[in-house]
Amino acid sequence: MTRLMIVAASVREGRIGLPIAQWVLREAEADGRFEIDFADLKEIALPLMDEPNHPRLRQYTRDHTKAWSARVDAAEAFVFVQPEYNYSYAPSLKNALDYLHQEWRRKPVGTVSYGGISGGTRGVTALRPVEQALGLVPTSANVELAWAAQQIDDEGVFQPRESNERMLHTQFDELIALSAALSPLR
Repeated sequence: MTRLMIVAASVREGRIGLPIAQWVLREAEADGRFEIDFADLKEIALPLMDEPNHPRLRQYTRDHTKAWSARVDAAEAFVFVQPEYNYSYAPSLKNALDYLHQEWRRKPVGTVSYGGISGGTRGVTALRPVEQALGLVPTSANVELAWAAQQIDDEGVFQPRESNERMLHTQFDELIALSAALSPLR
């Protein structure tokens, strides 16, 4: 089984990212090929980067960093459920990425992005240089949810379209293949 971390990146009150991330979680559980760590950045509540040493050194001094490092290090693949804010990515995701360095290296990452008309594409594109600097390997299959709030029902549950489900399962296949291919390099 591939150890998959699903990261809910938005920390806003009333966020639609949580129901979307919960949908990704349900689909990954039903898939049956993953051991899952659900990482809600709102619950994790990392402060703005407060480590005195560069993350490459892995000389962490704070308990929250040590705990985050252990979780990320254990993962073999990631899905970032990320909003688009002002044509870019969520600062909470950037902060969570910046806390660490080697823990991300040579691991695949897929995205489920959401926003307005672009479905979060610009936020994903803006994050690519950061992912590259950390050694993350992005999937080509990404789920982009335009006007995703319209897919949240009255009970607060995300209702995917058939095309969303197909793309997510294509992403899962790619995460597994990339994880296996990258494993010897880790």
